[in-house]
Amino acid sequence: MSLEILTAGPMLTVQDAGRFGLRHMGVSPAGPIDRAAMALANALVGNAPGAAALEFAGPAGSFRCDRPVRFAVAGADCPIRIDKRVVLAGESHRLNPGETLTVGVPEGTVWAYLAFSGAIATPEVLGSRATHLRSGLGGPEGRALAAGDRLPLGPDEADAPCLRPDSRLEGAAPFRETGPIRLILGPQDGHFAPEIVARLTGCDFTVTPQRDRMAMVLGGTDLPAARGHDIVSDGTVPGSVQVPGSGMPLVLLAESQTTGGYPKIGTVASVDLARLAQMPVGAQVRFAPISAEEGEDLWIARQARLRRLLEALVAKPEGVLRSDYLLSCDLVGGFYEPGEIVRPVTIRGPEECS
Repeated sequence: MSLEILTAGPMLTVQDAGRFGLRHMGVSPAGPIDRAAMALANALVGNAPGAAALEFAGPAGSFRCDRPVRFAVAGADCPIRIDKRVVLAGESHRLNPGETLTVGVPEGTVWAYLAFSGAIATPEVLGSRATHLRSGLGGPEGRALAAGDRLPLGPDEADAPCLRPDSRLEGAAPFRETGPIRLILGPQDGHFAPEIVARLTGCDFTVTPQRDRMAMVLGGTDLPAARGHDIVSDGTVPGSVQVPGSGMPLVLLAESQTTGGYPKIGTVASVDLARLAQMPVGAQVRFAPISAEEGEDLWIARQARLRRLLEALVAKPEGVLRSDYLLSCDLVGGFYEPGEIVRPVTIRGPEECS
């Protein structure tokens, strides 16, 4: 039971929730850039939110399975075809042996997720299947996927229904928000003059092409450090905003290093990190300062929203009306006599409507 990669985009990798508890040994978690989007893709096919799926930026590629599976794409709308049949992102579909699934470029964002029922079952490395490209951990030989790869799939419930959200999601993403990216100042904001710290939250930045799973560089506004751009290396986390000698801030992402020697002027709040990472090249970014306590409250509320969204998924109609689909519907008005259903409808004239 496997998934065959017929063609692969340049940033197609296996990701699960990530490997944790190893930062003290220099091992960063890896895992998805957009955790909520991967959780949605997994839930749509009946997997646990942190199960292994495929992350991609640019075209995902084309795929074939040797058993019937359900699949879903989440995180962005993008062109999806089963052979020549077009299907939608943000809901699950069936893929049968002999059919070819082709998934194109995410629209309006950068990262998207392709999940298969049963989940990707590559061997775990240090407790996780997540691919960390820079250190060569996880996935097939620690690298991005390529044509000819075969990925094992876990066990699946063949008769489980395809699922969709109870209402259509904008851009096949669990959340669509606007406004400034919220961040917590520090821990080395004291390396910067007050007017430079004010520049961080008062000026626009531009997303540059210098980006990967490790970090993204922002341009348009420089942030010179009065006390220099070198510090004794200390801990970093995804969301740390480091400022090297160029003055161009770089925001660390899922594959960030565990320590760094550039001053960190701030840390992007977890609630907004994926939104920042999903901004395309050329997008304008504005930061807004919040407290650590506010950031925690926002994250807790976001996770609660995500749980409600995943719990509210409903079965899709699939030709034959299945009982699980009918039970998910709001059959307003109850049942009718056959004569009530087929009786003629009388259209009243204007004079009868007064």
